[in-house]
Amino acid sequence: MDMSEPVLAPPPAAKAPAPARPGRDHRVDALRGVALTMMFCDHIPQNLLNRLTIRNLGFCDAAEIFVLLAGYASMLAYGRAFERDGVRTGLLRLGQRVLRLYLFQMGMLVATVMAVREWRRYHPVPVDFLEPELAHGVRSFWRVLSLQALPGNLNILPLYMVLLVLFPVIYVGLRTSRWAALGLSAAMWLLINLDPRLNLPNWLDPDGWYFDPFAWQFLFTLGAWSAIETGRTGGDIPWNRWVVAACWLYLGFSAVQSFPWAQWGLPDLSPLPIDPPQKTPLSPLRLIDVLAIFYLVQSSRLARTLAGGRVGQVLAVYGRHSLEVFSVGTVLDLLARLLMTTYGTGWPMQVAVNVVGLGTLYLMAGLLDRRKRDAKRRVARRAGEAAAAG
Repeated sequence: MDMSEPVLAPPPAAKAPAPARPGRDHRVDALRGVALTMMFCDHIPQNLLNRLTIRNLGFCDAAEIFVLLAGYASMLAYGRAFERDGVRTGLLRLGQRVLRLYLFQMGMLVATVMAVREWRRYHPVPVDFLEPELAHGVRSFWRVLSLQALPGNLNILPLYMVLLVLFPVIYVGLRTSRWAALGLSAAMWLLINLDPRLNLPNWLDPDGWYFDPFAWQFLFTLGAWSAIETGRTGGDIPWNRWVVAACWLYLGFSAVQSFPWAQWGLPDLSPLPIDPPQKTPLSPLRLIDVLAIFYLVQSSRLARTLAGGRVGQVLAVYGRHSLEVFSVGTVLDLLARLLMTTYGTGWPMQVAVNVVGLGTLYLMAGLLDRRKRDAKRRVARRAGEAAAAG
């Protein structure tokens, strides 16, 4: 999800120029960095930090933020490619991105299988660390290669691949009639919530893909639509105090309702006796939750200022290299789970896992960021030299 250009230019039909804005908007990059940080914590069940992520403080979790911003970034990157470079170049870039995602998916799978099998040579490993069908042989590995089998914690990149394959259709629909495209996308999402049986098959799970693409495409489409709308305002969503109040009220309700009271040894203060909203069909409670978060971030000048500050820039570095951070973080999560299962979950292990894990991811993202800036400088220098010579 390349975010080198975080603000979509107005469409050709727009007559009024976009208003001036104070520098680059880092909110989307920083928000994605927050999501990646929470994913790292959430994928280690023994990690005490995951008690403080939005998974336990609301109906949605980092996955919803990840997919919404994927749609936003896709419209910025590939929508521009279609408009600036033509359909053929845009489709080529999309195909290259899907191939890159697939290679990273296979790399994570191979690393997972090798790590678990090597660890078993010295220590016992619970069977749930790797799907039993994958733990005892490679005869069914072709199912993984064809994405017919999606192991746990390795299921979000396949969703992103499917959504990118659908992006040309989403792009044409939004550019032709935004409201009609959103209506059709919403209708599909609603159908899945009414009948969750419509899903892609998963050999490892009779219920299908954990992230049902037919439902999650609506969140991706909403992200792409918001990129078009905010492109006219420098990335801002119009601020409205009543909408802001409604968002905070809803997020407060979801926090109290979802809080793990028993885990903290507290009496249950959940106001309603309802089951946790389902993730596979992207239930309405989860959808509203992530949209409220996105609205509060993208309508806030304070959020823009914080994203441009020191902490915000650390998170933005994570966000600008989301694929690499997510993939390496997934492997580090597995190693952390193995360590904690074998050697305990005391405070020294908690500190070591989080400091080493998050520090490694930041150092890697920083190196990638520096390499990207150096490459841009070289291109600019060569262009300047060519212009001077001409």
